[in-house]
Amino acid sequence: MRVDITDYKSIAYREAGKFEETRFEKIHNVIFESSHEASLIVAKEIASLIRDKQSQGQPCILGLATGSSPIKVYEELVRMHKEEGLCFSNVVTFNLDEYYPMDKNNIQSYYYFMHEHLFNHIDILSENINIPDGKVPTDELYQFCIDYEMKIKSYGGLDFQLLGIGRTGHIGFNEPGSHLNSGTRSITLDHITRVDAASSFLGIDNVPRKAITMGIGTIKSAKRIVLLAWGNNKAEIIQQAIEGDITPNIPATYLQEHHNTTFVLDHEAALELTRVKTPWLVTSCLWTNILKLKAVVWLSELLNKPILKLTDKDYNDNGMSGLLTEEGTAYDLNIKMFNQLQHTITGWPGGKPNADDTYRPERATPEKKRIIIFSPHPDDDVISMGGTFDRLVEQGHEVHVAYQTSGNIAVSDEESLKFAEIANLFEPNAEIDKIISYLKTKRESDIDCLEVRNLKGKIRRSESLGATRYLNLKDENVHFLDLPFYETGTIKKGHLTSADISIMCNLIESIKPHQIYAAGDLADPHGTHRVCLNALFMALEELKSKPYMNDCWVWLYRGAWHEWESYEIDMAIPMSPDQVLKKRHAIFYHQSQKDGVMFQGDDSREFWVRAEDRNRLTAKKYNDLGLAEYAAIEAFKRYHF
Repeated sequence: MRVDITDYKSIAYREAGKFEETRFEKIHNVIFESSHEASLIVAKEIASLIRDKQSQGQPCILGLATGSSPIKVYEELVRMHKEEGLCFSNVVTFNLDEYYPMDKNNIQSYYYFMHEHLFNHIDILSENINIPDGKVPTDELYQFCIDYEMKIKSYGGLDFQLLGIGRTGHIGFNEPGSHLNSGTRSITLDHITRVDAASSFLGIDNVPRKAITMGIGTIKSAKRIVLLAWGNNKAEIIQQAIEGDITPNIPATYLQEHHNTTFVLDHEAALELTRVKTPWLVTSCLWTNILKLKAVVWLSELLNKPILKLTDKDYNDNGMSGLLTEEGTAYDLNIKMFNQLQHTITGWPGGKPNADDTYRPERATPEKKRIIIFSPHPDDDVISMGGTFDRLVEQGHEVHVAYQTSGNIAVSDEESLKFAEIANLFEPNAEIDKIISYLKTKRESDIDCLEVRNLKGKIRRSESLGATRYLNLKDENVHFLDLPFYETGTIKKGHLTSADISIMCNLIESIKPHQIYAAGDLADPHGTHRVCLNALFMALEELKSKPYMNDCWVWLYRGAWHEWESYEIDMAIPMSPDQVLKKRHAIFYHQSQKDGVMFQGDDSREFWVRAEDRNRLTAKKYNDLGLAEYAAIEAFKRYHF
């Protein structure tokens, strides 16, 4: 459902469950193609509310959220202020939460976040900004929370509350178990919440265990609530919040009882909703080829039956009689979809020379292709497509690897100190001494100095070269792009600029590739993988008129956490047990990321274990659908530009 960006009222509240397309849903929601588009419309609604209140001579009371989800909303509000004269003099804000304890000048504080992204750039009065104080003394905390609550009530409650949602279903920091009528209070953070914040704090051990948060009752008293959710990592909890029963185990479900709530989602966050995942269970469908494949794969997995064993009764009993009416019989449909999946499998990712390529995912010609593998970090190439990488080199293609960022922030201080001390043993110098001294005295909130960032980047480079040499790739075919957006020294990255796109374009221009491989992760819109993918898309847009681009195909792989669904896969590369082992050894060259990696998420497995398990699971899914059995499979989806 694509919403016209010119009409912000398209996200105005509608009662859920009253229309055929939403009969499974208990909260009104609107799905957008992108988080960017959605954010602009939410910002427009907020701006309209501010102006309406100004025209009535009234204050506008906003409840605000932090995290990656509202960043673009705040950027658009800043733009409206600077370019359209949007005035915030009548705006009073109350932030949802703050870590405790937390100094407001700490770059991880929500006080810092809000000033960095919004307050420093608009004309809001400082006395109208209200953020929980992460340094209030413990013996004063209870009274502070009561006073915060009473101040909100003194304004008549919130006119508008902006929310995100955590993977536990928390809103604000109202973790599972929070009471319906809870007010502003201190709370102990759920382990999953702390895991999700670990990357920002460079490790879970640095994440505070407590926070101050508005309560569920406080949030529900808002006149209007808009919850933002972006990316496929939010899809499962969004489905539970919108379609599930109200339960304190998923605090967001309490919003089902609110009279004016809208969930604003991008396509990936909506993937588990019934009307998106299995629309044939909701209404009549326009049966496109991709929807047919999706439905047949779903039915096969639901019934645990290979595709070729599905019967007319199986289709009719599971809401798919309309598909059979269109296709004729289960037999005909099964063979058609089975063949489509079978044609994705190839041992020749660069195309098989001198072969009929009618039913192959890649072209047979040219026999030897020029190929660029874009890797957001210096290990995504071998983690996500190490077997395919190896196959491309073995089959004689001109393979280039381009590491888009230095990956320096993912190197721990302990690992850096080890390398610095070793270097100092061989050739002591002032720069190494400075690095050692800095690392030994570094405080938790310090931003790495340039020398330390350079050292961490060199560690990642040396590991990358070890892996690419192991796969027999020449050093001159390895490119370290060090895109400027990443080089801030902190978790928060800069915006893509013409400098980033120019670097991407220059490499593509110099190689004129027949194939490009890139990380196709579509989760956090501000995450490094997504920004690197956007950089590629922008470069392709700039170069698409070049004649050589007519012969360039783009293949997207997934990162360490997720894989393409079976029906989404356009090319599946089988791996033998020996190739699985070779891929593992290539990953091992990235020693700084092997043990105790900082950005592990809630999965305790090491990256090489995750990668192998994922590749084996993909192979098993193919086998369960009735296709050949392989040890492992790497999967790709073609991107058309």
